[in-house]
Amino acid sequence: MNRFDGRVVLLIGAGSGMGRAAAMRIAREGGHVWVADLNETSAKEVVAEIAAEGGTGVAVGLDATDVDALKALYARIDVEHGVLHALHYQVGIPGPSGLEVDEAQWQQVMDVNLKSAYYSATLAFELLEKAEGKGSITLTSTAAAIIGSARSPLYSMSKGALLPFVRGLAVVGGPRGIRANAVCPGMVETPMLSSFFPGQEGRDTGELMAGFKEGVPLGRGAQPREIGDVIAFLNSDDASYVTGVSIPVDGGVTVL
Repeated sequence: MNRFDGRVVLLIGAGSGMGRAAAMRIAREGGHVWVADLNETSAKEVVAEIAAEGGTGVAVGLDATDVDALKALYARIDVEHGVLHALHYQVGIPGPSGLEVDEAQWQQVMDVNLKSAYYSATLAFELLEKAEGKGSITLTSTAAAIIGSARSPLYSMSKGALLPFVRGLAVVGGPRGIRANAVCPGMVETPMLSSFFPGQEGRDTGELMAGFKEGVPLGRGAQPREIGDVIAFLNSDDASYVTGVSIPVDGGVTVL
């Protein structure tokens, strides 16, 4: 398939894991991919992988909580392409566990999980509108936004806000030719996974998943590719009549 031939796609937070998987899939289908990440070295590595497979991409170092940096990135894309067909947002931190959270920690989680999502999406509207009815936004939330996280209610709160946000974006964006949807993964074997287990940072993801998978109807965690494929679908014309929805990609966790 070449669903993204001639299209410009920006993925924010695509230096590893699910964002990387989505970038690779979209590039394989002909998209010109902008890979933005806080870790510019990781972004460059992803673009090098894309180029090795015959695709095209641009690597950008980006702090998604920096509104001026976001504005500068969109201005650069406007100068180079004059249009953006799809934006995928893959930024987030788990935040502290429990209920005792100091104000500085609380604000950090809000800045990373909410502020960056709001401005990444809204500042892209003008460029996405130039896609002539093909504009698309996807935001990665979490299954914990649907069922709640006993480990970190703050994480559920911050990521949960993205679900009504995409509904609002869909209502505002529809008349402007822009769709908006959210993806809600369960446990995914990514470099970030160990940060969800206090005191277990750096442990092998397979070990961490061992106890969790017993509570998953499909009996396992997800691979980043399985989330990336859904992201690619939502940003393609195959999902041209899908907007304002939040799709769990969690092996069935949210139906229990």
